[in-house]
Amino acid sequence: MSDQATRRPTRLVQVGSVAIGGGASVSIQSMTNTPTHDVDATLAQVNRLAEAGCELVRVSVPRRQDTEALADIVAGSPVPIIADVHFQHQRAIESVEAGAAKIRLNPGNISDPRQIARVIDACRERSVPIRIGVNEGSVVERRDKRRRSAERTALQSDYRRHLVELMLARLASHVRIFEDRSFHDIVLAAKSNDARLTIDAYEAVSQQFDYPLHLGVTHAGPRETGCIRSVAALSTLLTRGIGDTLRISYAADPVAEVIDAKELLWSLQVRPRSEPELIACPTCSRVEVDLLPLVEQVRQRLGSIRAPIKVAVMGCIVNGPGEADEADVALCAGKGRADIYVHGQKRRTVPESDMLDALLEACDGVAREHQDD
Repeated sequence: MSDQATRRPTRLVQVGSVAIGGGASVSIQSMTNTPTHDVDATLAQVNRLAEAGCELVRVSVPRRQDTEALADIVAGSPVPIIADVHFQHQRAIESVEAGAAKIRLNPGNISDPRQIARVIDACRERSVPIRIGVNEGSVVERRDKRRRSAERTALQSDYRRHLVELMLARLASHVRIFEDRSFHDIVLAAKSNDARLTIDAYEAVSQQFDYPLHLGVTHAGPRETGCIRSVAALSTLLTRGIGDTLRISYAADPVAEVIDAKELLWSLQVRPRSEPELIACPTCSRVEVDLLPLVEQVRQRLGSIRAPIKVAVMGCIVNGPGEADEADVALCAGKGRADIYVHGQKRRTVPESDMLDALLEACDGVAREHQDD
């Protein structure tokens, strides 16, 4: 798909140096899990996330000591910092004063309209956008017992449809608060841990609003299962042109969120690849080399290359030559030896003991070609 040609048109929202919506490239976000008031630990994680390719980092600010530390975090961060605020509107105002590039706000847990108005005014004064949204959990918590009992007996599709209606109504009520104060510098989100519900909710939101959308599956779980859950929802939405920024959320090291988000956007051709792509055969009884450790070694060694080269590591002659034609660099292994291909042409045959070094040498050469372009 073409990132620019098929995406749903949305308003442009500027978050520090990063544009969201308005035809800008889909941006990658993550969130720190360090105590925000620990400036050194938080900045260390922010830098790890940025090095992995994260473009926006969110930090939680539940206490005054967190917003007191925020100015130093903002000053030391290589990417815009977003303050995550719940319940206490004063934390949002303090975050704006500390230099946060964006506020994540849940109007549903700040009951006083005057407090929300103060946050809006503070953000307008400093041109700080606000992300507002709803989660399935926050909507469910507000349902009455009679409705909850009826939904337990409903068909699953009817249940999802009703939840989408609740989420959309809740989000619309939040948006009206901002629009009534002529504040339109907002990003919307409508998350669930149910992939199908997430798809339905974001499609409904995209039809009703032209604000940019922050995609995510909330509480997705550990990386092993959360990856599948997140990709199931987010890839569907992205291929339908929905989504302007995203976070893949794991109960894991947040750097993994960034790595997988990049690969998702590259795989869908939503963003041009900037790092190597590694493909490898899944192995079978035809393979006559110990391929899996070889693939892992190649993956680790490719981490030092910053060029969009396609590398194939194949274990037999069935798929190997065909993949070699499509790859920039390919290794087709046989018993005790391997053929090295560059741009579809066989360049050399090496013994098994030399095949890793030979492959990486070819990769370095092709990477230099990209640098010379």
